[in-house]
Amino acid sequence: MSLKKHIQNYVTQEIEVLNLLDIQAIETALDEIVTAHEREGNIYIFGNGGSAATASHFANDFNKGISEFTEKKFRFICLNDNIPTIMAIANDIGYEEIFRFQLRGRLSAKDLVIGISGSGNSENVVNALVYAKENSTRTLGITGFDGGKVKQLVDVSLHVPIKNMQIVEDVHMIFDHLMMSVLYQAWGITGY
Repeated sequence: MSLKKHIQNYVTQEIEVLNLLDIQAIETALDEIVTAHEREGNIYIFGNGGSAATASHFANDFNKGISEFTEKKFRFICLNDNIPTIMAIANDIGYEEIFRFQLRGRLSAKDLVIGISGSGNSENVVNALVYAKENSTRTLGITGFDGGKVKQLVDVSLHVPIKNMQIVEDVHMIFDHLMMSVLYQAWGITGY
């Protein structure tokens, strides 16, 4: 059985969606992250499933990957990384509150809240972003498909316009590595 046709189709779709990305939106999102860093704000990031893995990866790449070479460190806090906390909130309060609950009483105007949702409609992500907006904290949404509720409510949207979760999640990781690479170049970091 040959799978070449299916492999080529996937690669073609990935290339096509990369060519559709809004470069200005990527720059604006990176500006939001850098601005939060400059004002020494916390950058809260979170998602479910594959988006949770992407959120963890963002935190790693900025907290270690870039911060290793800078005097002022990034303050990424990945809300899906503490499993006992998530399980306690989900069990005692409800899964839809696992991110909003962790933000309660912690946000300031210096912070940035980043929610990742492939569909843009994950209830727990939406709830946390709504809470951030209610507290005058800047928000960034990273979505796919049609962007859902997340795209409509955030200050800045990074949207992958395709109805294919695997390609959406691929491009979400590209956003992370692209931003990391751009900062390396812009800040003269030669560590990697």
